[in-house]
Amino acid sequence: GNTSEDYLRTLRIQNILTKRAAAYMRVSNPINSSKLSLVEKGICEGIQCESEELVIREEGLYLIHCHLNFHFPDCSNSPIDLKIELLVNDKVDRQTLSTWCASETCQEKTFKTLFQLHLTYLNVKDRISVTLNHPKFLNEISLPNDNVLEVLRYSDEM
Repeated sequence: GNTSEDYLRTLRIQNILTKRAAAYMRVSNPINSSKLSLVEKGICEGIQCESEELVIREEGLYLIHCHLNFHFPDCSNSPIDLKIELLVNDKVDRQTLSTWCASETCQEKTFKTLFQLHLTYLNVKDRISVTLNHPKFLNEISLPNDNVLEVLRYSDEM
């Protein structure tokens, strides 16, 4: 119910994506860099899907969606700043910053969800990737399939 995967399935059923470039990839903690790793899941049509980035094959206006879940196993006495950076050609194109603060009612385990939506014009060979400042908090245990990066070609024009 109401996950990114459900929305994507609905779009595919309605044949909205069949003539457009689209990628839907699960993301996980980085292996040897600060970029999140892309794990094959869902679709990769008209976009080159690599281990840490998506490479655009057709220029146009694209909708980029990144949805990440975080897990804080222990309460902290100090605030934690979570920052998601959406990179185009290794340069920050969009970022989200959220501060998680512990409270008196803090439970042992706390969860937080962050997402980004970005509509931008992309050229052929543009590379899309995502970085986190605290990848250790990415929830890959209880919600691994809900950590996703989606790129949908929206239009040929700006």
